[in-house]
Amino acid sequence: MAFESVKKIAEAEFPTRWGDFRILGFEGRLPQPRPCCENGAQSGKQVEGLVALVMGDVHTTPPLVRIHSQCLTGDVFGSLRCDCRLQLELALSKIAAQGAGILLYEQQEGRGIGLMAKLKAYELQDQGLDTVEANVELGFAADCRAYELPAEVLKLLGVSKVRLMTNNPEKVAALETAGITVTERVSAEVKPQESFERYLRTKAEKMGHIFDNVSEIDTLR
Repeated sequence: MAFESVKKIAEAEFPTRWGDFRILGFEGRLPQPRPCCENGAQSGKQVEGLVALVMGDVHTTPPLVRIHSQCLTGDVFGSLRCDCRLQLELALSKIAAQGAGILLYEQQEGRGIGLMAKLKAYELQDQGLDTVEANVELGFAADCRAYELPAEVLKLLGVSKVRLMTNNPEKVAALETAGITVTERVSAEVKPQESFERYLRTKAEKMGHIFDNVSEIDTLR
């Protein structure tokens, strides 16, 4: 769904333990609330938010870019049900090591279903369902996310070519469709742990995510 408008809301200096960034807030307005999925209720939101962390020169050469979906349980509380926080920290460390790059942080908790629904999905997973089955059982699609807003923000930042850090081919396809050239896919793979082995396997087998070290996941079985 195309946005009616996307605008920058704020910008400030943002020192972190990985180095100094600029933090920018963006909002995109949709013509109508986005259906969360084919079988789910509408989210009710017509405004979507995104935070961008920008370091260094992102214009001379295609910068390293990570599109990261909000994960309160992982990013804030350090949950090991998923690899989200590990991926977030990997992205920030790689951007810092290169001295330039962009992290795009989207408000898409639980692959777009929201925090409370995500906790319900956890409950179903404790009963034996995998992460995809749990979302579907709740009436959602396996993945409710959309990536039009990151593409529009990159355009506002004057970035038309990127090196995209992701294991998800859908993110590559979404940016390319929106007119952003992905010159390279950089792996966002982290060392697997037993607590999220099934989660990674499900993403590989049912969602097409790319993992180079599948054999390492096998050893955790």
